[in-house]
Amino acid sequence: MKGIVLAGGTGTRLHPITKAISKQTVPIYDKPMIYYPLSVLMLADIKEILIISTPRDIETFRTLLEDGKQIGVSISYTIQDQPLGIAEAFIIAQQFIGHDTVALVLGDNIFYGYELDVILQEASQRKSGATIFGCMVEHPEDFGVVEFDTKFNVISIEEKPKVPKSHFAVPGLYFYDNEVVEIAKNITPSPRGELEITSVNNEYLRRGKLKVELFPKRVVWMDTGTYKALLKASNFVEKVQTTQGIYIGCLEEVAYKKGYITKEQLRGLAGTLLSTEYGTHLMQLVMGDNNGKF
Repeated sequence: MKGIVLAGGTGTRLHPITKAISKQTVPIYDKPMIYYPLSVLMLADIKEILIISTPRDIETFRTLLEDGKQIGVSISYTIQDQPLGIAEAFIIAQQFIGHDTVALVLGDNIFYGYELDVILQEASQRKSGATIFGCMVEHPEDFGVVEFDTKFNVISIEEKPKVPKSHFAVPGLYFYDNEVVEIAKNITPSPRGELEITSVNNEYLRRGKLKVELFPKRVVWMDTGTYKALLKASNFVEKVQTTQGIYIGCLEEVAYKKGYITKEQLRGLAGTLLSTEYGTHLMQLVMGDNNGKF
């Protein structure tokens, strides 16, 4: 399975912060925002990753993440000239995807929870159809919303409805078979001129190939598209890391625990960061501390 991080857009809801920098490089506590969705793909056992961003920001990500070899993965880059919808990512990435299945995660989404890696790996191993997720939220009108029947079969998915039919929102994490490329090419742009990911999901639903998994309460999802959401996410990450000693979105740790890099490689990465708590955490891993499950 291939993986895509969509890190485009203009981030207008975060102006003036994002007038000069990408939203996905804004720090969430001790890491750039993009570390968190990138770690999700790695937890799903995905090692070939494409980052899609704007002409202005693409080199920033290349400087930050390089080709990924230092964390045992392969990262490539391409440009989305205009923010024409999430589903356009599959058209842009057609050559990268090839004949493989593909996962897409939005660059401003954060996921954390006990055995999240197990949930992600199960989704990534499916060869047919689409797998998306449902998460209970207070304001579903801001997201794609899933409607269920009494047996929790999916009836519909509606993009940012004025009157939501449930409180289950679809977070920015999607797993698809190879048919997604042709589906994306053939959907009709929405009234706002975008190729909506909800249209893709509804086509899989129409074909009877859509699986919607509800996140258990132990899984936390955060969309960091507003000032308050940025602060809330940073406070959450700080609290978990400080009180539990569990690091969220730590790419080097995920790579080490997955066996993508050796202890000596981790030592080298930690050595460049020893003036920070982040680097100290990595060195503790080298010394044998906290080397358990995610």
